[in-house]
Amino acid sequence: MVRPHSYQGLTALALLSMAVSERKNHTGYICKELLHLNASIIKLIYWPINPLHIQDCLMPKSIPADSVGVVQPQLLTFDQPLKLASGRTLSSYELVFETYGTLNSKGSNALLICHALSSDHHAAGYHSMDESKPGWWDSCIGPGKPFDTNKFFIVCPNNLGGCKGSSGPNKPNPETGLPYGPDFPIVTVKDWVNSQQRLMQTLGINQWAAIIGGSLGGMQVIQWAIDYPSSLRHALVIASAPRLSAQNIAFNEVARQAIRTDPEFYGGHYYGHNTIPSTGLKLARMLGHITYLSDDAMRAKFDRELRDESFNYNYDVEFQVESYLRHQAQSFVDRFDANTYLLMTKLLDYFDPAADYDNSLAKAFSRVQAHFLVISFTSDWRFAPSRSREIVKALTDAKRHVSYAEIDAPHGHDAFLMPIPFYMEALNAYMERVANEIST
Repeated sequence: MVRPHSYQGLTALALLSMAVSERKNHTGYICKELLHLNASIIKLIYWPINPLHIQDCLMPKSIPADSVGVVQPQLLTFDQPLKLASGRTLSSYELVFETYGTLNSKGSNALLICHALSSDHHAAGYHSMDESKPGWWDSCIGPGKPFDTNKFFIVCPNNLGGCKGSSGPNKPNPETGLPYGPDFPIVTVKDWVNSQQRLMQTLGINQWAAIIGGSLGGMQVIQWAIDYPSSLRHALVIASAPRLSAQNIAFNEVARQAIRTDPEFYGGHYYGHNTIPSTGLKLARMLGHITYLSDDAMRAKFDRELRDESFNYNYDVEFQVESYLRHQAQSFVDRFDANTYLLMTKLLDYFDPAADYDNSLAKAFSRVQAHFLVISFTSDWRFAPSRSREIVKALTDAKRHVSYAEIDAPHGHDAFLMPIPFYMEALNAYMERVANEIST
């Protein structure tokens, strides 16, 4: 049984058609597009004329015309037990989610947005006029944007184990009334997809027009296409990988050790001590944030700029990049839970869908029905373009439909969150096809 706490509308999807050309647009970017026939692979390359400038987004005095506006999260309680990959069972659980746009009468225009490690259900719009920043993918969701709320009904849940309202370590364990803490079971991408599939059924959606995700979100898209092949028509996998490399697992382990060895961690039961392992979580976030940016991006934004005019010869902040990392770390501690961070890094480590198919990703994709769009970014060294090409090769080996766009961008892994002109063009072109399929 599912118990809705509040509940309203959602949005949908498309495919890629782009010309082979070279051009320059008003933002000062030059683009080359190369079409490779056997895999419908398109490579988009752009060179920025102006240096990278990342600007904080401040709340406007009025809602922009292309914003979804002020939105309210919704909550559903699921009483049906959920068997997890670990062998444990959640007897009941809650999922918080947001929706944007309106579900059409056929229920054919729904899109699912899957969030990455530190994101949540708040993908677009504002929770109030006092909010300083919109949702984490506001650049892509809204009227006239790639995921157009005039055409699609969009759903974005906060996944199990999260810390923004869905069942997770910081929520009460129904058996004790106290926060789960480290007793919350470790979940997997497969578990997330199973819980999302129940949400889909509850919302009355028979098939997603598309499922879309970047980074860890892209892994969920892959799992959906494998486990529920008839439940989605298109799969957009952005800046992702078919499994983590040893280097990425190592980064995650360093982050976990920083948290777990913090004296304020108390074995994960820090809630009862009215404290948080802030030092460890800050270190984990600083390490992670460095891997999300490219060397070019950091050089353009900070280089070796000092806060003061000369060295102070002490261990306080001297370089602007140090100040930036500390600011990012503090803001993360203020909004994220350490136990959730531990859980999600393990979830990343465990993701390996090919393991269930004789370690063959092509076999894993053999039953896939969705058309894929895979996108990577040249400066992303956390999930490099070679990892996306592994996905593309496996899909072509399995004789599945796939388009591939490789965007030359200096921003690093975080490029998938940014409104880079030709990245937006690729998404717009693909989603226009999805929309056209719905209207025919």
